[in-house]
Amino acid sequence: MQTKFIFVTGGVMSGLGKGVTTSSIAKLLQLADQKVSCIKIDPYLNYDAGTMNPVAHGEVFVTDDGGECDMDIGNYERFLNQNIPKSHNITTAQVYSSVIEAERKGEYLGACVQIIPHITDEIKNRIKRIAEDEKLDFLIVECGGTVGDIESLPFLEALRQMRVEEGPQGVIFVHVTLAPSLDVVGEQKTKPTQHSAQELRRIGIQPDFLAVRCTLPLEEKTKKKIAMFTNVTAKDVLSCHDAKSIFEVPQMLYDQGIMDAIFTKFGIVGMVNASANWDKWNKIAQNMVNHEDQKVKIAMVGKYVTLPDSYVSVNHALKHAGAQLGKSVDIDWIDSESITDYSILSNYDGILVPGGFGTRGSEGIIETANYAREKNIPYLGICFGFQLAAIAFGRSVLKLEDANSTEIKSDTKNPIVDLLPEQKEISDMGGSLRLGANDVIIKEKTNAQKIYGKATISKRHRHRYEINKDYISEFEKNGLIFSADSDNGKRMEILEIPNHKFYFGVQFHPEFNSRPGFPEEAFAAFIKAASE
Repeated sequence: MQTKFIFVTGGVMSGLGKGVTTSSIAKLLQLADQKVSCIKIDPYLNYDAGTMNPVAHGEVFVTDDGGECDMDIGNYERFLNQNIPKSHNITTAQVYSSVIEAERKGEYLGACVQIIPHITDEIKNRIKRIAEDEKLDFLIVECGGTVGDIESLPFLEALRQMRVEEGPQGVIFVHVTLAPSLDVVGEQKTKPTQHSAQELRRIGIQPDFLAVRCTLPLEEKTKKKIAMFTNVTAKDVLSCHDAKSIFEVPQMLYDQGIMDAIFTKFGIVGMVNASANWDKWNKIAQNMVNHEDQKVKIAMVGKYVTLPDSYVSVNHALKHAGAQLGKSVDIDWIDSESITDYSILSNYDGILVPGGFGTRGSEGIIETANYAREKNIPYLGICFGFQLAAIAFGRSVLKLEDANSTEIKSDTKNPIVDLLPEQKEISDMGGSLRLGANDVIIKEKTNAQKIYGKATISKRHRHRYEINKDYISEFEKNGLIFSADSDNGKRMEILEIPNHKFYFGVQFHPEFNSRPGFPEEAFAAFIKAASE
C-alpha cells in the first residue's frame, strides 16, 4: 500500500488543538497496527523555533537529532511513543532557503523561479521524501497557522496539489474549527465554522472532516447545520469537546466513527483492524486522570511562567510521573523575577526549576535553589536550574560571594558556570547551542545510578554554558557531588546532595524523553520524594 496522507488545517483562531487532533488521529492509526508519523508545517519565517520567545510561541522542543522544533513535535512523540526527527518540522525559511540555494547553483536552468511551481514543489518533495524514506503507511501533516493567513497560502496550495496528484483515495483533509457557546444565548454557534470552511474551499480545498472544538459535545442539530453549509456529511462533523486529559481525545474520535470513515475514504475497508491494541493505551489514558484524591503540590519557579505552554513538556513529564505513582500533580507557576517571600515555597511538596536563558529572574532562582537545600524540600533543577543550583551552593556553602555564571555577569570573579569552549567563536544565535542527544556516563554508588539503573544514558541537551571544572573538588569536599559527566569527562551532567531528601540537578532536558506510561526516571524519583 502506498503512503496515505492526512492533512490537518486550522480555522477561526489559533490554539484550538490542531496538534492534539493530529496526534490523536496518528495514535488511532498506530493502534490499528499502521506505520505512522507526523509532520508539523510552521509558516513563519524563522528557520526553526530556536530563537523564538517561549512566552509568545510556547516551548522549544528538542529532538534526538538536535532539532529545535515547534512544541507540537513533542505532542507527536508523547502520543506515538516514538522519536520524531527534525526534518518533520518544516518552516517557510527552510523551504525558501533550499529553493534560493538551488537557484544560485543554476539548477532551474534559467527558469523564472516562482512560488508555483518551485516553492510548492519543494514543499511536496519534502513531504513525499519523508513518506518514502520511512516507508510509512500513513503520514499526518499539520499545517500551522489559520486559513486566511497570507504566509500559509503556499503550503495550502502545495497540499491542494497533492490531493489532485494522489487522488481522493490518497489524500484527505481534516479541518479544525470552533463552535462557541455564548452564555447569553446558550446555543452552539456555527458561523465561525461556516466561514472557515468557506475560506478553505475558496482556495480549492474541500475538507473531508470537520473537527469542531466546543465546550460541550456537539448537538445533532448543530452537526446537521454545519454539514449543510460546509458540504460535509453530518457523520463527518466531529465533536472535539472539552476532556479531562488530551489523551482521552483518541477514544472520543474513535467513538464517533472516524476510523471507519477514514478507511472508507481511502478505500481500504476490511484491510485494517481498527480496534487492535486498545487495552494498553486505554489503561495509560485512564491512569492520567484517575487520581484526584491523591495530590502532590509542586512549585515550578521559572522565567516564562506567564504561559504554561512555555514548559509544556515539563508539565507533561510531571503528570506522567504522578500517574505512575497514582498521584495527581498540582503545579503552581511562580515567576522567579517577582518572588520575594521564599517562605511560600514551604507550602509545596517539591520545587522544580526548568530551563531558561539570560539574566532576568536568575537571582530568584538562586535563592529558590538555596531555600530548597536549607529546608530539605525535594528539588529538581533542569539545565538553567542545574547551573544556578551550583551557583547557590557556591555562594552559601563555599562562601564565594561573587559566584555566578558568565552568562549573567561576564566579569564575575568566581565563574562557577562558564561558556562552553567551542561556543567562544560563535556569533550566530540560531542553531548554535549544544543540541540533541548525548551519552551521559553515571558514576557508581550515587543517587543518579539508583534513579537510572544503568551506567550510560542518552539525553537531549540545549545549552551554551556549563559547570566550570576548576570548582568541582571544592564542591565535592563540602557535600555536593557531580554524579555524571559526558564527552570523556569534560562536562558535568548531574549534581546531587546525598544527605538531602532529594536534591538533583541535570544539565540535560529529561522532560523531552518522558512519555505517558513511561515517565522519565528523574521526574519519577522527584515526584516519589515529593509525595513522601
